[in-house]
Amino acid sequence: MTSIDWAVLITYLLGIIGLGIWLAKRQQSTDDYFLGGRKMGPTVIAVSLAANQVSAISLISAPAFVALKTGGGIKWLQFEFAVPISMIAIMFLLVPVFRQLSGASVYEYAERRFGAGTRLTLSALFMFSRGLSTSVILYTSALVLSVVLGLPIYITMVIMAVVAIAYTTIGGIMADVYSDIIQLIILYGGVLVALIVSINMLGGDASLSIDPERLNSIDFSHHGFGDGQTFAFWPMIIGCMFLYMGYYGCDQSQAQRLLAAPDNRQTQNALMINGLIRFPIVLTYIIFGVVLALFIQNQPDFAALLKDKNPDYLVPTFMITYLPVGVVGLVMAGLFAASMSSLDSAFNSLSAVTVTDFVLKFKPEIAQNPLKMLRLSKLITLLWGIFTAGGAYFVAKSSSTVIELVNMIGSAFAGPILATFLGGILFRSITGSGVVTGIIVGTALNFFLGQCVPSISWLWWGPIGFCTTLSVSLIYSKISPTVSGVTENWTLKGILAEHPEKQSWLKDGRVYTLAIYTIFIIIISIIVSRVLHSIVAKVI
Repeated sequence: MTSIDWAVLITYLLGIIGLGIWLAKRQQSTDDYFLGGRKMGPTVIAVSLAANQVSAISLISAPAFVALKTGGGIKWLQFEFAVPISMIAIMFLLVPVFRQLSGASVYEYAERRFGAGTRLTLSALFMFSRGLSTSVILYTSALVLSVVLGLPIYITMVIMAVVAIAYTTIGGIMADVYSDIIQLIILYGGVLVALIVSINMLGGDASLSIDPERLNSIDFSHHGFGDGQTFAFWPMIIGCMFLYMGYYGCDQSQAQRLLAAPDNRQTQNALMINGLIRFPIVLTYIIFGVVLALFIQNQPDFAALLKDKNPDYLVPTFMITYLPVGVVGLVMAGLFAASMSSLDSAFNSLSAVTVTDFVLKFKPEIAQNPLKMLRLSKLITLLWGIFTAGGAYFVAKSSSTVIELVNMIGSAFAGPILATFLGGILFRSITGSGVVTGIIVGTALNFFLGQCVPSISWLWWGPIGFCTTLSVSLIYSKISPTVSGVTENWTLKGILAEHPEKQSWLKDGRVYTLAIYTIFIIIISIIVSRVLHSIVAKVI
């Protein structure tokens, strides 16, 4: 990068820290620090949710999957088919219950419904899996950026960790949310610029030959249930539905944002907007991937830069090589910030769970001093940041199997944790001991599948873990029923009895908007595939 690009990058990173300092002036309590005072608008929350999922990771991985990865192509679009339906389920099953909670942790529900032991179990599982995965995210993000910036990986890890820890520790969730929005705008703008540049460089005489298999947006010929194929229609729409429900609805790093809205309807609106804005962003990334696949064939010098490198270097290498001076620095700043968006969300949510589910549980008197509790929350955020940075250092010294293990852990727990929440919400007969037993059996089965039956797509682990956990929970609870009147009040039926205004989901236009949108994006994906096939066929 040129000196101008470096100046832009450094200015951006300092600006993000400055944003955290400015937002910190509004903080008077942990409610402000973890939930933004519960005053965030639905659009702000929605864009932040989208930024966490379709920012740096998607920008780097989606075009690389389309252009270079074995078995890849535009079938990446199938990841988006389950998003709108998942948003409907969260809006009308989980949100009405979560909005009754008083604290910043969604795992408070587990205690209200099942008892303190279940809450601590879920919180500990979240802290373990999220802390470990955050270390891996820091390492993998630093690895890519170290190559494109020409810096040692430990330097990029330190820079990313320090900046993310600084603005998150100081600014809390407000800094996370607004930095997410800024980086998404910068990244998407950078993709549009890169798309224009790459198309112009191709010119009218370029060869448009590409493997036709990469232009198929939907794969109905595989099922992923023993055929070794992950990216097929059924595992991606069914499996992803469970993953998205578990991620957006039951993972503290995302669900915490849902508690930051003023009321139930605003929270639901945030989820609906998120369900609508993801697909256009991902579609742009996919088209960029197709153009880059053609660009590689027509630009031997660029292809030489990628020789023997990981496919994930495709987008950063293109941007740093071909984008105009100044724009490179801004896009690299966006990549830096986007990579950190998952880090800041993790730091803040880990701190929220630690304070709410553990510190206050054993030291409830701290709640009587809001400022002391706020300072403690910031200190715990700092400690989690240091812990994950240290974890990234050890990940960097280990083999890649650690990354595979962490991905397996995340997939293995998604279904069982979702079953815990939905089981408690929908079935009043389920007990705390039944749920814990179900989680153990469900996750054990998923680990067995991962180790012994790799031909089953990991996307099926979500529904398998969910069904197993729910079934075992129901059976065990029947054997030793211990339901009380208090826990019954925390089922969906009990909450809707007290709040009848939340029952009209079948009459809610947002449900039909998202349902129709699901059909719309599937049709658009098919059209995009056919148009690309037609263009290539004409040239050939």
